[in-house]
Amino acid sequence: MIRATQVWGHHRWSEAPADTVVLGFDDRHRRRMAMTGTRGLEFLLDLENAVALRGGDALVLEDGRLIEVVAAPEPLAEIRGTDPQHLVRIAWHLGNRHLPTQIAGRGLRIRRDHVIEAMVKGLGARVIEIEAPFDPEGGAYASGHAHAAEVGGHSGHDHSSREHGHHHGDHDHASDHHHDEHCDHEHHHGDSHAHDRK
Repeated sequence: MIRATQVWGHHRWSEAPADTVVLGFDDRHRRRMAMTGTRGLEFLLDLENAVALRGGDALVLEDGRLIEVVAAPEPLAEIRGTDPQHLVRIAWHLGNRHLPTQIAGRGLRIRRDHVIEAMVKGLGARVIEIEAPFDPEGGAYASGHAHAAEVGGHSGHDHSSREHGHHHGDHDHASDHHHDEHCDHEHHHGDSHAHDRK
């Protein structure tokens, strides 16, 4: 099976991709994983270190062909404040909980989480339920292309919603992909995913 051994950021390539993989947030932080593109191209992601992939990145195959990474839509909560200062205060509280957070226009986006949503509503925020790709900010200690997907830094730690004892909503994978051998936790949609963060 042909391998993908490099990642190019979305500003570093312009040629037409050979195929596309559609991945949710959890499946975009990988080092080694067998994948199948939406057009049927099978390949092995085989990176030296785990990389947090972003929508628009390209995986570079050994023969030079590119596979475009598309961020899959997921159930999200968009948080709106009354003014910029109010939103900064809310962002501080999210960062203090090491919660992956995306800055989007005039709001903040997180994965659906009724505990956190109740907290920000208590701070006076408005919460809007949406479905959109989730592309959180890199942490303060992120370096290179290995984005730490959290507000507040401390890269190398998994601060997903699972750590708070609850589950994110079901999501569909738009492309068929296979996971590596380390399947260590269960998702609501029935797949056991490995999050190889070596």
